[in-house]
Amino acid sequence: MYCRDCGEKLTLRFLENEGLVPYCPKCEKFKFPFFPVAVAMVVTNRAENKVLLARHVGDEDYKLFAGYIKKGESAEKSIPRELREETKLNALKWRYLGSRFHDEKNLLMLGFLVTTDEGEPVLNEEIEETRWCTSDVAREIIRKNSTAEAFLSAALSELGKKK
Repeated sequence: MYCRDCGEKLTLRFLENEGLVPYCPKCEKFKFPFFPVAVAMVVTNRAENKVLLARHVGDEDYKLFAGYIKKGESAEKSIPRELREETKLNALKWRYLGSRFHDEKNLLMLGFLVTTDEGEPVLNEEIEETRWCTSDVAREIIRKNSTAEAFLSAALSELGKKK
């Protein structure tokens, strides 16, 4: 590991109440590891009885819509931007579901349940297919044992409480 500010090789030093933490001898500062943050969106229609899933180019599994939060942007600002970029649909409202570390890409995912306007998505170059699904079908076709499946389950549980 190297210091992201000066490039010096980091060493591990003990820090009270933290344990071993990377330390830069040149900057004379502890350098806590950081990783990117992204939003994962369980997208529903206005009636909240259908879920929109995506199949990315070259992938067989269906996933949620997701995207990185840009520097200087809040998670709440990234939701409508990412959804619009990927589908041309408008995010009308959203609520936070929880967070989960996504080891596969070394990032923190913030899960949201997003209600969108009606209509068919207009796809971008990353997405091969989208599909509006009932909750049962969504559970069947989502990638198993994935972060997407965990957020989908949380969202469907939340939607079930409303009825």
